[in-house]
Amino acid sequence: MALGSSRVNVNNRQGIDYRQMAAGFARFGRPIIDAHAHIHGKDASKVYAEVQELFGVGVTYSMTQLHLCAEVREVMGERVRFMCIPTFSHPDKGHAFRAGYLEAIQEYHNQFQASVMKIWSSPRVREIVPDGERDVWAIDSEWRVRQCELAVSLGMKIMVHIADPDTWYQTKWSDAKKFGTKRGEYEALERMLERFKVKWIAAHCGGWPEDLEFLTGLLARHANLHFDLSATKWMVRELSKHSRAEVLEFLTRHKGRILFGSDIVTMDDHVTAKKGMPESIKSDQASSPEQAFDLYASRYYALRTMFERAGDSESPIADEDLKMVDPGKFDAMSAPILRGFGLPREVLEDLYFDAARGFWGI
Repeated sequence: MALGSSRVNVNNRQGIDYRQMAAGFARFGRPIIDAHAHIHGKDASKVYAEVQELFGVGVTYSMTQLHLCAEVREVMGERVRFMCIPTFSHPDKGHAFRAGYLEAIQEYHNQFQASVMKIWSSPRVREIVPDGERDVWAIDSEWRVRQCELAVSLGMKIMVHIADPDTWYQTKWSDAKKFGTKRGEYEALERMLERFKVKWIAAHCGGWPEDLEFLTGLLARHANLHFDLSATKWMVRELSKHSRAEVLEFLTRHKGRILFGSDIVTMDDHVTAKKGMPESIKSDQASSPEQAFDLYASRYYALRTMFERAGDSESPIADEDLKMVDPGKFDAMSAPILRGFGLPREVLEDLYFDAARGFWGI
């Protein structure tokens, strides 16, 4: 059954037929590698697997909750590889981010041969683990170090989610006394990059696509550091503020160190109006297989349009950050400009698969 909808919604503001549009993108002879996604749910995985194939993605590295990995693997087989994450659904978040994560890392390794362990260090961890100021909040705090030590002993690489969009520091994280400063987060990261010499990948363009000059300095100081370009709305909004020349120079200078990623999140709540996880902030993003298709497809469509095609247009995806920063100017359906960079084929090949193959040694 062909999924997808031409109905206008927050993930398809222009009524695009994503299935038809997917067929218009270039094929490279080798599959694209998505270095950053969160695939959950047996039914949602089936929808995602179709989107994955349509947009030429051959392998997805997924941060899937440990207890759901088996059912995702059943649907996707070798087209999915798993990375370690804390058990966010555990009722005792303090345990999940401390000893519980050590247990999970070992199980990801034993059951699914996970090759990457993730440190999640958004300012929101201060709300999730309110008693973690001394031993959890900072990237180089006691439990983070212990988790990295275990991961490295198991032969793993390390991913880090550091900081958040500038728009969030202007709004929800504006209280620096409570949430710290964005620049301050990187001081602890640099200490960890020096301490653990394995390969690192900093998600979401190193957490700072707004400042390519800062990121260039970070990469220059740490040869073991890589970035993925996941978090579609964030990347579209902020990378599109840079000129084509700036983005091309950044990607060319750091060849082999910048990986493609989407940050697509799938869950079975997306394929039904009846929500099994209403507490999840992602649960209500879609409520039918057709809406789920548009949700997942919109991310690959927007990213590939930005990287491969020329010219400016509005993003097909509504971006709530615009309204959050300036509610007088923007509404729930507002979207930023998507700048088509029209990158050369050799740059695309490095971004889409060569850099990832080098990072994972595949």
